[in-house]
Amino acid sequence: MLTKDQVDFYNTNGYVTVAGVLQSEETEELRRVTEEFVDKSRQATEHTDEFDLEPGHTAEAPRLRRLKYPERQHPAYDRVMRNETIIDMVAQLVGPDVRHFGGKLNMKAAGFGSPVEWHQDFAFAARTNDDMLAVGVAIDDMSSENGCLLVVPGSHKGSIYNHHEGNVFVGGITDPDFDPGNVAAVELAAGDISIHHGRTLHASAPNRTPDKPRRFYLLQMCGADAWRVSKEGDPQDDPDENMLRGQAPAEPRWVEVPPVPTPEMVEAGFAGSIYESQRMLQRRFFD
Repeated sequence: MLTKDQVDFYNTNGYVTVAGVLQSEETEELRRVTEEFVDKSRQATEHTDEFDLEPGHTAEAPRLRRLKYPERQHPAYDRVMRNETIIDMVAQLVGPDVRHFGGKLNMKAAGFGSPVEWHQDFAFAARTNDDMLAVGVAIDDMSSENGCLLVVPGSHKGSIYNHHEGNVFVGGITDPDFDPGNVAAVELAAGDISIHHGRTLHASAPNRTPDKPRRFYLLQMCGADAWRVSKEGDPQDDPDENMLRGQAPAEPRWVEVPPVPTPEMVEAGFAGSIYESQRMLQRRFFD
């Protein structure tokens, strides 16, 4: 469970870290399973529904930067998503009825791990209220040197920035005057977790170390009454099988949040890859 101080810190800053949530045996299993998927990705020559590949990926030198929906791919990841300790903490922040809406395992291999430009999760998946968050599970030690999560404390209380170039959704902030300002590095040891609010500004730099991989399993969760909203503004309930705890409500809960800029959206495509979508950004913060 989160302490009162941790809950207060999350409510004030839009993120919080918790040490030692997973045991060493659990993180070792996740590393082993993840390496198996990296090896399997040798067979891929382009992005798939399972794999997002780094530039320069080959069968001889596989470079996998994202495993999509890991919980569907192997029981080890599903067990982490259903970890009761993690769900206890999420319930303290979003209420007793908890849904998941997918996971992803982002990998930054030593020496070439791709950056993720500044963005807000809420811009990807607007909901009837903003009780949504992402739990990040550190499979490796994460530091500023190997591309740990970066956040802007308190930004979950501000605007939802534009993530479009023209009418194309590009997965990163495009406001020309945007400046992240005060940035906090979320450094974690393997087995620690971070939790960040769906409106919190966040990003991550490339991995510039020669020998320290950074693998980070992100679990997307929300209060069960935070229904998805279509571009027409209609609430769309998630299926009951996405419930992790409690009951699926019959109606959503509406709370006024800043508007999400949504011009008539044309998806950039790229097999659902934030990395490829962000290549369309005209202004980038990371090389």
